[in-house]
Amino acid sequence: MIRKIVGFYRDGFRGMTVGRTLWCIVLLKLLLLFGVLRPLFFRDPMAGRSAAECGTAVLERLTDVENPLSDP
Repeated sequence: MIRKIVGFYRDGFRGMTVGRTLWCIVLLKLLLLFGVLRPLFFRDPMAGRSAAECGTAVLERLTDVENPLSDP
């Protein structure tokens, strides 16, 4: 049964013409989003902190009643 499923998908991808181009576009877009844009624009707020400092920062962030979305 697993061989039939694998064969079904293998033959389907082999017979694609337009779909192959679309999959290339999707993969290129994912590479751009996660490989380039994420490290540049979405930094890790806990980078360079020890485990104790991370714990304190998370506790302060969760219990900040006045401004819960403020950047520490």
